[in-house]
Amino acid sequence: MSLSQTIRTNMMTEIAITHLGLCTPLGHTQEQVLQRLLDGDTQGMLWRDDLIPEQRILVGAVTSPLLAIPDPLLRFDCRNNQLLLVAAMQIEQQVTQAKAQYGADRIGIILGTSTSGIAKGEKALAYRAEHGVLPDDYLYSKQELGNSSDFLQHYFNLKGPCYTVSTACSSSAKVFASAKRLLAANLCDMVIVGGADSLCKLTLNGFNSLESISKGHCQPFSANRDGINIGEGAALFTLIRGRADVMLAGVGESSDAHHMSAPHPEGLGAIAAIEMALKQANISAKQIDYINLHGTATIKNDAMESRAIAQVFADDLPWVSSTKPLTGHALGAAGAIEAAFCYLLLSARNPSGRLPPQLGDQQWDDNNPPLRFVPAHSDNAQACALRYVMSNSFAFGGSNASVIFCRPEM
Repeated sequence: MSLSQTIRTNMMTEIAITHLGLCTPLGHTQEQVLQRLLDGDTQGMLWRDDLIPEQRILVGAVTSPLLAIPDPLLRFDCRNNQLLLVAAMQIEQQVTQAKAQYGADRIGIILGTSTSGIAKGEKALAYRAEHGVLPDDYLYSKQELGNSSDFLQHYFNLKGPCYTVSTACSSSAKVFASAKRLLAANLCDMVIVGGADSLCKLTLNGFNSLESISKGHCQPFSANRDGINIGEGAALFTLIRGRADVMLAGVGESSDAHHMSAPHPEGLGAIAAIEMALKQANISAKQIDYINLHGTATIKNDAMESRAIAQVFADDLPWVSSTKPLTGHALGAAGAIEAAFCYLLLSARNPSGRLPPQLGDQQWDDNNPPLRFVPAHSDNAQACALRYVMSNSFAFGGSNASVIFCRPEM
């Protein structure tokens, strides 16, 4: 049997999500992040005036002190990897145990990012403008998209498959599909997946040039929405074949390539990804209990996504919300961070099935199909018996991903 045939045969293999590491604007521990998520806590959103010239903007920021990169790995020193290090330390014990059990060559790493260490390059250019030379510690490799995956492999001293997915905002959602294929093909016994992105001037000024930055708190799906808040953070998961309290049920990917920066207006690519995830999970649309929406608060994304949800779920609309008003849009890391939220919602830490509220002015855009938003500012009493939870990530260029997580039947 060929490798491709083996993968197709084994794609129904049960994939367990065993551990989670976090570094987000909502905090670094699972307890703290879940509580602030359910409370609709926006304290991670901060005003900054040092990212876009002569403009004050609201961003999702990690404000707690970050650990220094260990001396033997200083060639990887950048904020992106410092965020990643916080998350990595939370799964380090499990990775060490897996390395002893399976071998270093049987553990893979797949990360998603958009920024990598570009902020380090920005500081190096500023230094050169002042001093005429680049700083002594400048390495172009810190800006390369594969830098964070390379850092993590060296940090854990692993020798398995190691690479980065960089497809803009779907990057660290697509890593789940890649990991599932590695495990199904028996090329790995554990795969570390996730993503990391850090605030930088390149990103902020790029979105500002597209007139996509909100003047205040972003308001997904509101008639008054005016753009996004950018954010930063990291999340890491360990995936193995088998069962755990939270499972990876299905992943759908599509590439509609409708436009370089605008989604297909009717959400055809998004629909394809959602339907593929449902098919892989072997469930119907009505079995989804909650969707973490991509929900960027841009005019075109929210219109497209609401139409896609209405098309697929019709009269069986699940509860939905976008958590980007709490964290900002972490771009390449958004898929992993929002997958972490889904993991926490399904975990034993959330026994009552509470859901994150949809923040904003609650003035929904009448031009788009109505969705079943989780109520805001209602003591967060909304709860349901969670079994299947979906997370959507839709990117520039029509690169779409939908991931379904579940509690297994006992």
